[in-house]
Amino acid sequence: MHELQVTERILNVVLQHTKGHDVTRVVRIHLRIGELSDLEDEWIQHYFEYIARDTLAANAELAITRAPIVVSCAACSRTFEIKRDDLGEAKCPDCGEGKLDLVSGREYLVENMEVM
Repeated sequence: MHELQVTERILNVVLQHTKGHDVTRVVRIHLRIGELSDLEDEWIQHYFEYIARDTLAANAELAITRAPIVVSCAACSRTFEIKRDDLGEAKCPDCGEGKLDLVSGREYLVENMEVM
């Protein structure tokens, strides 16, 4: 059910950006979703098809890209990507510090959209 609320927000953003422009139809929406997000692509697509009907975004394709997990070392500020499985045991490759701050990986956003 979490995906429904997020998908409603995505649709609202898309429809807001069509206002004031000569848009007759939204063809494709490019989404960026962080690897740590618990959002399921299939459910987002399913809910989007349902709530977007009768709007300019009806039948729009969702192109979902997963954003990597990026952390920053608390000691030396080095920023680097890590895998989800390595989160609990990751250390900075430069100084070996284990205290890391999340920079990205939980986000979801509309990167861009294609319209007619």
